[in-house]
Amino acid sequence: MSLELVRTLQKQWHAQLVETHISWVLLDGQFAWKIKKPVHLSFLDFSALRTRQRLSEVELQLNRRLAPDLYLAVQAITGSPAAPVLNGPGQPFEYVLQMKQFAPGALLSERLAAHTLMAEHLDTLARRLAAFHEVAAVAGPDTDWGSPERISHPVDVLLTGLAEHGCQEACTRLRPWLHNEARRLQSLWHQRKAQGRVVEGHGDLHLANAVMLGEDVTAFDCIEFDPALRWIDGLSDMAFLAMDLMAHGRADLAWRFINTYLDTRGDHAGLPVLRYYLVYRALVRALVTRLRGDQRRESDQGPDYLALALQLIEPVPPGQPALLITHGLSGSGKSHVSAAMLMSAGAVRLRADVIRRQLLGPGHYDQAATQATYARLHELAALALSCGYLVIVDATFLDATERTRFRQMARDRGAPFAILHCHAPVSILQERVQRRQAQGDDPSEADLVVLARQVEGGDALLAEEASNVLDVDASQPWSAVDLTRRWLSMPPPQQAH
Repeated sequence: MSLELVRTLQKQWHAQLVETHISWVLLDGQFAWKIKKPVHLSFLDFSALRTRQRLSEVELQLNRRLAPDLYLAVQAITGSPAAPVLNGPGQPFEYVLQMKQFAPGALLSERLAAHTLMAEHLDTLARRLAAFHEVAAVAGPDTDWGSPERISHPVDVLLTGLAEHGCQEACTRLRPWLHNEARRLQSLWHQRKAQGRVVEGHGDLHLANAVMLGEDVTAFDCIEFDPALRWIDGLSDMAFLAMDLMAHGRADLAWRFINTYLDTRGDHAGLPVLRYYLVYRALVRALVTRLRGDQRRESDQGPDYLALALQLIEPVPPGQPALLITHGLSGSGKSHVSAAMLMSAGAVRLRADVIRRQLLGPGHYDQAATQATYARLHELAALALSCGYLVIVDATFLDATERTRFRQMARDRGAPFAILHCHAPVSILQERVQRRQAQGDDPSEADLVVLARQVEGGDALLAEEASNVLDVDASQPWSAVDLTRRWLSMPPPQQAH
């Protein structure tokens, strides 16, 4: 009956039909009409009309959180499959979710394929997602959402499913790592829930569920049928899209997205759980592609998500972790250059301007605030290095004592270490600082007074630091790829004599 209804509506509306394993979507040029299939699968049961109605209404409400302009209404269908009427007289026999149809090519998956997905688009989405998580409903202490069992059990289910689809060898390699990580992360998972990091999120944020709407970027089509899949750690939500970018060969964009989210949400302390979530999300898509592969050729499956999962659990390679700190006055290009380097290297960047605001709020540039900021930067850099990440610390580092502390951290870990020394004529620095203040869209609050204070004071680079310096005149052309190569080829610093 449902297929007859869909065919009738498709003819009436002159619509294009898009079919998934759980729904039909009709595109009429102005609206998208989504009808749930009356299916009963291992992970959902849409067989009852009342369930389809309820979950259509849940889907409407949940998706209005991130895409209020897309999701319009749930409409009752009356009449008969051969002569359906929207909201007509009589008893409804089906329900349809009405949405605005967005432009062809608007999905981030399509933008990526067309080479029109820009880093700035991902900045917008990362900030929106972080703001969404900030106000989303938080899992209460009386629920088991976000518990170690809730996090690790779906992973075991995925491994079983993948093994049944001929991936036993990969699962044999993945299972010990995942089990060891789950044990290691138990206390941190409990801590993150207590801190309010487990929220009612999206749950299915891959590239085909994010969309450009004009100049805006948002997510849609969140998980409505299983609360366990959306009541999750915000980092798990974010990791889905980051993983998908990695799987599509765009780790540079993935790390841009990760860093913007971490900066906005203030969640660098969650870095130890990130890799587990990336692997989990890769396994989700690996199983989905194999389930779809029952109907499609393997060559049509797209990225090799299972290969990515195996890559992510590999031991930390030589040259990682590695540490880079910046050095230079406000406006010298430190943040601009380091933003390009974090993408070319695949690094975690810690920005003093961001950390200062998170710690103290706006307007704090006195000595006590500076000391507190560098202490927190040191703590987070040590944490990120312990997780095996490449780390960039973006700060002025005009105090040689602070540079020495970070240099010592790299030496203690045997990590490659570099000082990115950015400079430009003072007139250019003043112009940049004034322009940045006028635009008001940068975390830095340094003004001309702060810049003048920096010019008058600050320790010059020491002779013992010279072998670790990457010198960049930010008023001249430079290459992030070349700077990254030079950074990672540097040996760990030696003990000062």
